[in-house]
Amino acid sequence: MGEDQVVAGFDLLGIQYEPVMVDYFSQGQKQPEYLAINPNAELPALVDGDFTLWESNAILQYAADKFGPVSAYPQEPKIRADINRWHLWEAGKWSPACYVYLVENVVKPLTGSAADVAILQAHAPTFHRLAEILQNSLVGKTWLCGVDVSLADIAIAAPMHLHPHQKMPLESYPDLQSWMARIEALPCWQRSDPSALLGLD
Repeated sequence: MGEDQVVAGFDLLGIQYEPVMVDYFSQGQKQPEYLAINPNAELPALVDGDFTLWESNAILQYAADKFGPVSAYPQEPKIRADINRWHLWEAGKWSPACYVYLVENVVKPLTGSAADVAILQAHAPTFHRLAEILQNSLVGKTWLCGVDVSLADIAIAAPMHLHPHQKMPLESYPDLQSWMARIEALPCWQRSDPSALLGLD
């Protein structure tokens, strides 16, 4: 849910922007005018004058640097490195792990198909291995990096934005669940909720 990540992140950063809607279900991201901005045919993308940028985490880092300084992406090297680490982990590991639940339990039902239980069962060990890493990293902490909510929290929570509908197996991870509840209480998160847009309310 990269587009929701950017919407929530921009809101958290207090950044104004002009949204342009691209209809994912009608393959708008594969049209030539969009491919000229993002050749990966993925959402979202940023256009800032003559500068274009894709990848949600890169977009948020750029925006924070351009309009900073901000507590959500501080200049202190260790905290920033920690945030960057979680951004890389989200893109390379966590997002793919959560995406399986999105496809099987949200996208397929929306398009009239049934979830493939075998796929979910086969994927479960990978998800639980990563969820345990996140759980252990949150023990005794309010936020992932430092004392303030940061772009790391937004990035890691983004693939779980629809977790009740994704039917993600979070029961064994109390600190992860408590952290997600804090994320969901943030006004920026509530304003980026895609549930109504997808007809999931």
